[in-house]
Amino acid sequence: MLNLGILAHVDAGKTSLTERLLYAAGVIDAVGSVDDGSTQTDSLALERRRGITIKSAVVSFAVGDVTVNLIDTPGHPDFIAEVERVLSVLDGAVLVISAVEGVQAQTRVLMRTLRRLRIPTIIFVNKIDRRGAAYDRVLEEIAAKLTPAVVPMGTARDLGTRGAHFVPYDAASPEFTARLADLLTGHDDDLLAAYVEDETALPHSRLRKTLAVQVGQGLAHPVFFGSAITGAGVSALTTGITEFLPASSGDPDGPVSGTVFKVERGPSGEKIAYVRMFSGTVRVRERLRFGRDTEGKVTAIAVFDRALPARPTRSRRAGSAGSGGSRTYASATRWASPGPRRTACSPRRPWRRSSCPPGLPTGARCTPRSPSSPSRTR
Repeated sequence: MLNLGILAHVDAGKTSLTERLLYAAGVIDAVGSVDDGSTQTDSLALERRRGITIKSAVVSFAVGDVTVNLIDTPGHPDFIAEVERVLSVLDGAVLVISAVEGVQAQTRVLMRTLRRLRIPTIIFVNKIDRRGAAYDRVLEEIAAKLTPAVVPMGTARDLGTRGAHFVPYDAASPEFTARLADLLTGHDDDLLAAYVEDETALPHSRLRKTLAVQVGQGLAHPVFFGSAITGAGVSALTTGITEFLPASSGDPDGPVSGTVFKVERGPSGEKIAYVRMFSGTVRVRERLRFGRDTEGKVTAIAVFDRALPARPTRSRRAGSAGSGGSRTYASATRWASPGPRRTACSPRRPWRRSSCPPGLPTGARCTPRSPSSPSRTR
């Protein structure tokens, strides 16, 4: 399992990258457009109308034997609270930068936070197909404004055209091997000793394994170039995500431990909590303690499991950490909140218009009006 966050300054293309990753994994049949309001993660009407991400959204896809739970976050600084809540549940992150605008104000804030929290981070320079895209300039900005510990994993060609593409470096690239060895030896004494004794004694495979270790420690940051619109460089990025970002594990038989990183209201007014499970197993109808002295009952569980959207389940072992139950950590867990119980519609009871549509037959289930009911609108 890999809980992955996509972070960026607004309009850098992170939602488009999410769409391209889902398409490449075979989860969706066509790449959605932010301009057309057809993306998977922008579900609010305002998000589709304005073409921006307002709330974080979770999608899931598989890369080989790794299940990636991808969290698309807002890029506008007005919604930074959404990003802060997500950071505590991430195993790794992809920081998206525009190849035209380069490093922007919010990019610096996000990278500073990622480095402080030691979250393994890969940098993806997007929009190499746009006019004005640059390679060397953007790399210099990243090294000067974000972190000097960056490793370009390839070169970009035909920038600024629809034919722009990314060519990854391999073992036959001596300049890449020398640059990689120079960076990695600064944090690995054994590697440094081997390099001093014989510069040619460090095979390419050992350097990449060491790079994966240091990326997991937050000491190095691979840089990929590409375009989410055309798909250029996305396959190399996908390979880098599974190779360099550390997957997580959990104990389904341990004590229940998790972090709620998002709470919203469902169509019927029920409270939906998005949980990252670290250990233990959550079952339907089980009572859980959260906060200081609060207890709630789990009334339903939906698991993100290589599909869109989340699949509801009543499984006794759904919502566990590790392989003992659900096969992912990010799950949508609903618990009963204080307030009126759901019951059948009746003309004698006052009902909210937004909860009970006109023409709903008697006996249908909806939510009664009550002063204690939390409002679904501001």
